[in-house]
Amino acid sequence: MAKKSDVTVEEKLRALYDLQLIDSRVDEIRNVRGELPLEVEDLEDEVAGLNTRMEKMDADLEVIDQGINTKKVLIEDAKALIKKYNEQQKNVRNNREFNALSKEVEFQELEIELAEKQIKEYRAQIDQKKEVIEQTRERLTERQKHLEHKKGELDEILAETEKEEKALLDKSKEFEQQIEDRLVNAYKRIRTSVKNGLAVVPVERGASGGSFFTIPPQVIMEIAGRRKIITDEHSGRILVDEELAQEERQKMNELFQKF
Repeated sequence: MAKKSDVTVEEKLRALYDLQLIDSRVDEIRNVRGELPLEVEDLEDEVAGLNTRMEKMDADLEVIDQGINTKKVLIEDAKALIKKYNEQQKNVRNNREFNALSKEVEFQELEIELAEKQIKEYRAQIDQKKEVIEQTRERLTERQKHLEHKKGELDEILAETEKEEKALLDKSKEFEQQIEDRLVNAYKRIRTSVKNGLAVVPVERGASGGSFFTIPPQVIMEIAGRRKIITDEHSGRILVDEELAQEERQKMNELFQKF
């Protein structure tokens, strides 16, 4: 490989267009994958979120069960106290003691009533949460199946294209080495600023590829002369002549078939 400083303008143009063809092929491969990687990532996040929600609701059920058990113990303790106070009332010496014990019995009865009400509310919460858990479980099962399907699609596409994409990316770096950094940076800047990623385009029917703006005949002759790097004044794209483009496309198609 010649040093960058020894490379002719024509060789730079060919290398730039080859680089464009390679990068465009990588773009095609990634377009085939499309939104699948993002879909898989979103589904993984959703499944993780649903699992977290299930774990939280299961933990909530345990807390509620503990609350019910606590109230049941409170009821049993209250009943034992009521029995105790009723027995003590049989041996009181005056009405004051009897009334005091009656108030204790009344208080424990209220405690039982309140605890039973709370247990009823807890059980209603359990029923409600179990219903939500069941709905969440169904949603989780559906999302997991969908995730497995999408992962399968992505794995299949990756298996078909991963090797080719890696080879193309290596070849892209190789061609970059043939071009001075200034041109490589300009190429990358143009690629990121246009929708289709085409930074180097041939002149087609008197206009830059993908453009409807006519290029003056004198400029077309300069492009065909391959003595300097010429850009389209409207899009900023680097221009090459159609003959050079056809030669490089044929060369690159032969290369792609080997991957």
